[in-house]
Amino acid sequence: MIRRALVCFITLGLVACATQPTLPPTASPAAGSPQPPRSGPAEAQPEAASNLPPVDLTPVPLETARANFIRDTAARYGLEPAYVAGVLDQAQVRQPIIAAMARPAERVKPWNEYRPMFISQARIDGGRQFLARHRQALQQVQARTGVPAEVIVAIIGVETSYGGNMGNHRVLDALYTLAFNYPRSGDPDKLEREVRRELFFRDELAKLFELARMEKLDITTLKGSYAGAMGMGQFMPSSYLDFAVDGDGDGRRDLFTSHADVFASIANYFVKKGGWVAGGQVAVPATLDAGREEFNPTEWLPTHTLSDLAARGYRPVGTVDPTATATPVTLEGSSGKQYWLGFQNYYAITRYNLSKMYAMAVFQLSEAIAGKELPPA
Repeated sequence: MIRRALVCFITLGLVACATQPTLPPTASPAAGSPQPPRSGPAEAQPEAASNLPPVDLTPVPLETARANFIRDTAARYGLEPAYVAGVLDQAQVRQPIIAAMARPAERVKPWNEYRPMFISQARIDGGRQFLARHRQALQQVQARTGVPAEVIVAIIGVETSYGGNMGNHRVLDALYTLAFNYPRSGDPDKLEREVRRELFFRDELAKLFELARMEKLDITTLKGSYAGAMGMGQFMPSSYLDFAVDGDGDGRRDLFTSHADVFASIANYFVKKGGWVAGGQVAVPATLDAGREEFNPTEWLPTHTLSDLAARGYRPVGTVDPTATATPVTLEGSSGKQYWLGFQNYYAITRYNLSKMYAMAVFQLSEAIAGKELPPA
């Protein structure tokens, strides 16, 4: 699922994994971070970007942009310009990737349609089997970081079906395509966003060179999603560089084949990027007093005290730490509105993918893997 400042090429993220641009996603979620499965889009209303620096919208010829990239990437990471140019010469512009990014966004599915795309009996059973196979390694990471094993497994289940589908696009082609050929709609109102997205992927392409150097990866053979996310947890290059961990002590961070590295890296992402609280709750159901107006803040930080939320008519169902702070979550269920309170650990999951429904799906899948009964969708 990825992942997240201006550094040479304007890094807009953050994904986890997933680094994600701080702009609303197109039809396909921006992989600055982890991706939801292509069976359905993530919720299309992440937090709004704020205080973004200005960006030059003047068109730059491809050859000029490419030459600047070679010069800047070589200087940035101490590489030979001829090496960078030689790698780019092997990259291919992939029209299916452009088409996927340009595809009109589907309607945002309500929760009762969204959840079954992520949570099925087969995915629950697969998660339990995966947990059983890797229980010792997962419990070691849980003890070290406070991130429950079931949550780590749920992320891998949602992102890549427990490592079974890590993407079949060459990462070099995906990032090169989006870095220099990001689709333009022709709508002047969308131009700034499209330029920022292209610059985001250009920065990720530059970081792919650094990642390959640091981890001794063959930059020309890496496979991942059509947006460049890699490995079992679908980390973009920036998230791989910033949050991946050598969990097995072999001196490398391998998010493709080393389960120990994958488990430790996902947990590290939650802790470092999301502020995961060991032993903290993720979310609890709530009720909204009759006649009270829904409260749907645009910022998802869990900064509202329970007394503040009670004054707005929100009351948690079940035991909650009275000192906790939360954010209200409204879902369109099969039998009407569902209300939840999301705590810091719920917010941490939204850092992996900027979608409230994605976070709820990961949480509920983790609960089901742990053997708990789920509420109706």
